[in-house]
Amino acid sequence: MSKASSNRLVCSTIFVLALTEFLQSGMTAFAAAPIMGEVAIGPEEFSLIAAVYASLAILAISLQRWWVERVGGQRFIQAGAAVCVAGALVCASSRSFSSFLLGRALMALGGGAFFTASRMIIQHRLAGSARFVGIRCLATGLAVGIAAAPWLAATAVAQSHWSAMYLLLAALGTVVFVLATLALDGGPRDVPQRRSAAQPWQQLLLLGASFGLLYALQRLYYDFYSNTVAVLLVLAGALAALALYLHAQHRHAEPLLRVREMWSPRFLAGLALFGFAYLVLGANNYVVPMLLQRALGCGWQTVGLVEALGLGAALLTWDVMSRLLPRYPSPGKFLVTGFLALAASGALLTQLNTGADLWRHVLPALALNSVFLLTVLPVSAMQTFRGVEHDESVFSHAQQLKNMMGQAGIAMGIALATIGQQWRGAVHYEVLAAQVSLYNPQFTALVQHLQQALGSGLPASVAPRLALAQAAQMVAQQATLQAGMDHFALVAVLGVAGMLVAATQRIFR
Repeated sequence: MSKASSNRLVCSTIFVLALTEFLQSGMTAFAAAPIMGEVAIGPEEFSLIAAVYASLAILAISLQRWWVERVGGQRFIQAGAAVCVAGALVCASSRSFSSFLLGRALMALGGGAFFTASRMIIQHRLAGSARFVGIRCLATGLAVGIAAAPWLAATAVAQSHWSAMYLLLAALGTVVFVLATLALDGGPRDVPQRRSAAQPWQQLLLLGASFGLLYALQRLYYDFYSNTVAVLLVLAGALAALALYLHAQHRHAEPLLRVREMWSPRFLAGLALFGFAYLVLGANNYVVPMLLQRALGCGWQTVGLVEALGLGAALLTWDVMSRLLPRYPSPGKFLVTGFLALAASGALLTQLNTGADLWRHVLPALALNSVFLLTVLPVSAMQTFRGVEHDESVFSHAQQLKNMMGQAGIAMGIALATIGQQWRGAVHYEVLAAQVSLYNPQFTALVQHLQQALGSGLPASVAPRLALAQAAQMVAQQATLQAGMDHFALVAVLGVAGMLVAATQRIFR
């Protein structure tokens, strides 16, 4: 096989690995409500499954280098693809909580490290100009996955074939297996020098801490008032366990993650930037569909199409970025532009009302959100790992830590958005519900309008009841809308703060 053909196969593998990971997370988040209905589980059970998936994915990413050192990159990806396919097929055939939990757990263990593996393939298999082509394939897979997930999920749900999402993921996992077999030779260079060591108790500590942190955050939605102290104790214990895990890695002679070599202002700042971007991605993935469906009354397919078109701006953004970055690598202007786009996206969505036009008022905001993601993430990647590229092992561990942060960031974003929407929705509902009274002129006018609309033969006692039911629906809709607007007002504020930090920071140059 020629070098050009080999590189094309390698780039195809990189693209499909990144695409699969972001498709599975995006489709599952977008179609959460229909999946819960089909599998007969409630929000609490779905939150548990999400926490299990994220914590197992973090565990899988932490062990990625350890496995590669022992079995090689090709076999690691082949095994991961096989486990991921099995998990996707279990999810597709699930009709109960336990089977769906098992399927998602298998998908996390098999596919949780796909994105990390794709980046390390670039480092090991491509050099010179071919390496930048590989990075373009990686970012394109990420952008296509983010953009296509809502549309594919909405189409599957609208056609009453929700399981088709997981059948598609099983097919992509099979493609990953075949491409890894063809593109990665599995020779001696495929197995790096064995350096890292895994302590079982430390990995169990990481798993327990990750699960405790994510699940406790999600439990705040249900137990904030009834079990506040218990939930906060779990959160504190999880954070302490994570600190203990990192401390153990720092002191170990042959650590699983070489945090000692990474501990620099540049890497920590980059990690914080990645965490913030992924947190925003997770939070917006939760709030946007709820805002469009419940507050604006849009159908599934409409929401999926609008989100896909808005997020599709990620592809255009990355195309522009891939041309500009090599020529103008200075990061400040890109970071300021990205946070400006985030602030503008949030500001646009704070202006919504129940009569908003999706194409004029929502689509531009979603496009600007894509500009933020595909501007900040590539620049962060270039800057964060600049100090660790000299050592292949440290670079691999740094990638693992970054992607562990990504999994946690998305899950935490969803959890915090859930809590925020519950809190703000309850506040707005209480204020609006207090206005539903026969002593309120607007409510009295609604009763009269309804009675006229239904005809003069309607009994006088029925009209107020019907008006009350309609008013309750309107109050719930308006409360959801205003809670969503509060969320995006916070996003706008964070965007402005990010602009100020990006313009004044002296770490990334």
